[in-house]
Amino acid sequence: MLKLNNVEYIKSLGMKVSGTFYWVALACQVWLWSCKQQTVPVTSPDAQAVAVDSSRFFTNPIAEGADPWVLKMDSVYYSCGAGRGGIYVSKSSTLTQLGKRVQVWSAPEEGWNAHNIWAPEIHYLQGKWYIYYTAGKVRGGPYIHQRSGVLESTTNSPFGPYRDRGMLYTGDNMDDSSSVKWAIDLSPFYLNGQLYAVWSGWEENALTDKTKQHLFIARMSNPYTISSNRVKISSPTETWETGGELDLNEGPQILKKNEKAFVIYSTRESWLKEYRLGQLTLADTLMDPMQSKNWKKSDGPVFQGTDQVLGVGHCSFTKSPDNTEDWILYHAKKSATPGWQRNIRAQKFTWTINGYPQFGEPVPAGVPIPLPSGSNSTIAH
Repeated sequence: MLKLNNVEYIKSLGMKVSGTFYWVALACQVWLWSCKQQTVPVTSPDAQAVAVDSSRFFTNPIAEGADPWVLKMDSVYYSCGAGRGGIYVSKSSTLTQLGKRVQVWSAPEEGWNAHNIWAPEIHYLQGKWYIYYTAGKVRGGPYIHQRSGVLESTTNSPFGPYRDRGMLYTGDNMDDSSSVKWAIDLSPFYLNGQLYAVWSGWEENALTDKTKQHLFIARMSNPYTISSNRVKISSPTETWETGGELDLNEGPQILKKNEKAFVIYSTRESWLKEYRLGQLTLADTLMDPMQSKNWKKSDGPVFQGTDQVLGVGHCSFTKSPDNTEDWILYHAKKSATPGWQRNIRAQKFTWTINGYPQFGEPVPAGVPIPLPSGSNSTIAH
């Protein structure tokens, strides 16, 4: 907003204030003063969301936070996240309104999982609710103690209560439980009736969190037990995965279509605007996912930021209410400034004729997006 100080504003421009020109200056001052009274404040792009018909459209972002996880069961969407030293779950009948966040678990005061709760996911496996998450024994950085664990609901409710099933094995020697390695963003999935876990980890534990991150996979004998040594299936080696402060692959998510399986993962630094998504492809689900050679990396990022949407990454996938559309949820940075101030967004994606996901470009904040197919005006609960 302009601030004027009588004729001094004119003087600041190097003009001589005398004679007839004085009255010109004075007239200009009066005109500018009247403009001042009508000054319209400048708003940020996120605040300039166009008024839309909420029965047909929504706009991004849909929530504050990061690392979005949504599970659709029947006609209900369950979301999961971390905050206030614990993990929350929400329930909603609509994908674009994730519902009230209810804390279902609080970290213990001490132990391997007392601090730094990251990226929880809620799953329904073998008739029970489970939450997979990352935590560390020391508050704050350097984040060298992060490991992956799992909680199991003691009831039929996704809101728990939950019991702690402990740290998951993410090492190279099944005979030595102490061989567990740094592991984050663990996500379970089924392939041909076998349960697997995929996560981001270090080759060896280290004294600095500026350590390269890779993607690993292992078999699970049940939802709370990893029953094999890990196998590395991806490293940040491509030019579009490297070149910044830290080379990493993280946030892996499984996506299946017909005979193909994909691991969509995040790469580049999560705190920078260059954060983006890459893709591994298992050309046939009958192929052994524990053989790293069976996974083929994309030639470039499959989803990345624009001038208007920065640092897109750490996604999850779900269906529209009527199951006719595929949707991606992801987070984006609020500004180009390095850091972890992010919000959650959603948009539809399609498939190529050859059966590969086609994510397109991230839709800018405030741009109307048609509601997921089958949506209604029911408010999240």
